[in-house]
Amino acid sequence: MRVFVAGGSGAIGKQLVPQLVARGHQVTATTTSPAKLDVLEQMGADAVVMDGLDAESVREAVAKAEPDAIVNEMTAIAPVHAGKPSFKHIDRYFALTNRLRTEGTDHVLAAAKASGVSNVVAQSFGSFNGLREGGWVKTEEDPLETFQGTPQHAVSRGIRHVEAAVLEAGGAVMRYGGFYGPGGTDDQIALVRKRMLPLVGGGAGHLSWVHVHDAASATVLAVEQEAKGLFNIVDDEPAAAAEWLPYLAKAVGAKPPMRIPGWLTRIVAGEMAVIMMTEGRGFSNAKAKRELGWELRYPSWREGFKDGLV
Repeated sequence: MRVFVAGGSGAIGKQLVPQLVARGHQVTATTTSPAKLDVLEQMGADAVVMDGLDAESVREAVAKAEPDAIVNEMTAIAPVHAGKPSFKHIDRYFALTNRLRTEGTDHVLAAAKASGVSNVVAQSFGSFNGLREGGWVKTEEDPLETFQGTPQHAVSRGIRHVEAAVLEAGGAVMRYGGFYGPGGTDDQIALVRKRMLPLVGGGAGHLSWVHVHDAASATVLAVEQEAKGLFNIVDDEPAAAAEWLPYLAKAVGAKPPMRIPGWLTRIVAGEMAVIMMTEGRGFSNAKAKRELGWELRYPSWREGFKDGLV
């Protein structure tokens, strides 16, 4: 196929483009930075500068590529775009990404329609944001948490827009878990090593992880199978913070994380840090494995944190 990857130079794009090329696909990949064109070309793609927030830029890039499939991986969470990561002000940190998930998604879908492309795959997020009711692990049938009244609400609104728009267009949504691996966990590891990522309360909140290689391999399958619908792209083991955080600290040679109460975390890091660590809900990957035939290199973060962080 001719595959157009919007956002080819990010953590997932750097895994996705080479995998598509290795399987014989002709790839056009975009970046917002001319300085990254060489990186994309070295991975085997035709590289294009594109502004995902400019409808004409997207339309021209897609029309020129004449793709059979389009993958939307556009985000702006690198420090150069988003600034310093902050749970307390996550709405500000994700402000540009929220626009890409709303305006940018609409531009990509309009360009796909204009070029007659129905095979569209888009990035979403499902790590700790399952509905905070019932069990700790959610399927695609369960709604996402809206986090009404918190800074995360704006982020959730962007995620819901991607999912609704792409599903309505007959595409596939990859609801990726928390990324780790090359380019996926640099910020978290730095915080863990400085003991600045503490356990909050009992650390009962669950989170689902996925290695960036495995996230990309699931996406390749969705493209090749012209999949439709929503898929949780996470590993086999959703886990409480009290399990994965000490394990991650040990894996990177750091001291065990500190434990602090929720009230203090709320003051220092904001409400979302408390919610994630104490109430977060993870996700099941059963549908993706069953319907896409997805096999993971790292079925659990336990082996991934040990062998796949870099």
